[in-house]
Amino acid sequence: MLQAIGLTSAPRRDLPPAVDDLTFEAPPGCVTALLGAPGAGKTTALRLMLELEPGRGVTCFRGRPLHRIAHPAREIGVLLGDVPGHPARTVRGQLRMLCAAAGVPASRADELIEVVGLGALRDEGLGSLSLGMDRRLGLASALLGDPHTLVLDAPSAGLSPRENSWLFGLLRAHAGHGGTVLYTTSDSKEAARTADRVVTIDRGRLVADQDAASFARTRLRPRVAVRTPHAARLADALNREARAGRRSVEVVTREDAGSLLTVYGSSCPEIGETAFRHGVLVHQLADEIGDAGPAAAAPVPAPVIPGLAVTVPAAATALATAPGPEVEEAARHPEAAPGSEVVRVPGPASAPEAGAARAPRGGSVPLPPPLPSRPVRSPLRPVRYELRRMFGVRSAPLIVAAVLVASVALAVPLARTGATPLPGLLAAWPAILPLPPAALGAGLLGALSFGDEYRYPALAGARGTVPRRLGLLLAKLVVTAGAALLLASLSVLADAGALRLAYGAAAAPVPDNWIALSAGWAGLAVGCAWAGLLGAGVFRITIAGMAAVVAVPTLVGPLVQKALAGPSVRSFVGLPDRLRELTWLEWPRQADHWLMATVGLVAQPVAAALALSLSVLLCAYLLTGLRRRARW
Repeated sequence: MLQAIGLTSAPRRDLPPAVDDLTFEAPPGCVTALLGAPGAGKTTALRLMLELEPGRGVTCFRGRPLHRIAHPAREIGVLLGDVPGHPARTVRGQLRMLCAAAGVPASRADELIEVVGLGALRDEGLGSLSLGMDRRLGLASALLGDPHTLVLDAPSAGLSPRENSWLFGLLRAHAGHGGTVLYTTSDSKEAARTADRVVTIDRGRLVADQDAASFARTRLRPRVAVRTPHAARLADALNREARAGRRSVEVVTREDAGSLLTVYGSSCPEIGETAFRHGVLVHQLADEIGDAGPAAAAPVPAPVIPGLAVTVPAAATALATAPGPEVEEAARHPEAAPGSEVVRVPGPASAPEAGAARAPRGGSVPLPPPLPSRPVRSPLRPVRYELRRMFGVRSAPLIVAAVLVASVALAVPLARTGATPLPGLLAAWPAILPLPPAALGAGLLGALSFGDEYRYPALAGARGTVPRRLGLLLAKLVVTAGAALLLASLSVLADAGALRLAYGAAAAPVPDNWIALSAGWAGLAVGCAWAGLLGAGVFRITIAGMAAVVAVPTLVGPLVQKALAGPSVRSFVGLPDRLRELTWLEWPRQADHWLMATVGLVAQPVAAALALSLSVLLCAYLLTGLRRRARW
């Protein structure tokens, strides 16, 4: 059961809220359509339900709001628009990455690929998928956690009739197993064909909440809106002529506007001629279709004689009557209006059931097997997700290859002149560059970690919420640090190997202080990776992360160096003993050397600038990014 209570979006400047006090239910075992014209507030309503947009109201999924559900992927499957995945990532890689985020086995991806019919495209990139295949992948993503409720925004938009049949067959199968399905559409005929309940909204407010049969009977038929100061006279005249001509005409008077009539089963020319014959003044006469008109209220239909051939509009016949032996197409009567067909109205004994107006369900659509157990909450879930995200596309290997080539290309000429010290040769760091290639590459890997998260937000239908979870931040910090250390190590090894190959073993000896140099080199690489990561996380774009990396040596570094310039009147000598007194902890005296070496390293201008930049970026991220309800 999905219950939306009092949903109201945040007010906009000089405009009413897009959703205003919307309350409805989507029962289990049913397909519910949220119907409304474009701009009626359907998508905003879904985003409010999923807590992706600020506003008021509460949505309960089987009695619990979303932020109180321990395993959201096992309760709610979401499809909002196209699949927001990297175009170079494969179908299988995308689903396996989402499996890691949802805490379900990776084999679930292969099961769903077969269920949605993407077996032949499992190794194709997302950018090469057609709209229908992309929608199938979106449904597979929504079904990964074996959810009870499916929430889909315009899932059939742009699909072919065959894809539509498959889509709604799958939704019908999910509802048939006791699940809840809620989807949005602007097509009233589609809602009548495919849904069990239709919730109609207009300008963000509830208009009607009906079962599909009532919706098709009262709100779907073509109709004519008539505005006249003599509404009662015209209604009486239309009913009398309909009875005399044995035509099925229904006249409804609007309760909120006494001068407005809604006429079903007639046309503008017929109503105009009737008004002229009876001397009734008409101010407005217009056709209405779809969901634009009022719901039927206390209709006064003309009598219909069972078995009699009557003329009704073809569209209403196709939607309001189930196909069967009662419906037969015949030659058009000469007196029939254009676009109408002859239908045998069944007698009471052979009348179809109220819910018989259903489109074909597209056959039996298999569902994926249920998950054996609930996913385990583990800190490794975001780490596995980040590893699959980083190495699921070719960006990371290409960056590593480019960095190694650039490092070797710089190290060999630098060694030829003999003016660059050995640490600079191994890092391939000429004086004209603000950072060595390995540090720039590590910063780019970190910037892409969050930049791609916002450019291709695979974890949520909306940008800006899920990627800012604390668990995901920690996972990204760990993975980018590991990638930066690996890149820094490969760069030094490649440079040393190239120098030995070009100039002999004497060109790249092992320095005596290699431990301190290695620590400084690792700190630079990891610090640049984290600066890029946090910069892209704060500003939600990759280029901002790279700007944060380059700003460390070009802007922050000179400022720190200027601030630290001048003679020092204080010293860190004796710091280990003071820490022992403060913390009441005893550690080996051999560790004092490493502690003082670390302090001396951090006191260097570049290291101090990097530490200052990381502190500022981390505070900015925590202040602007983390949401209280978002969690892993």
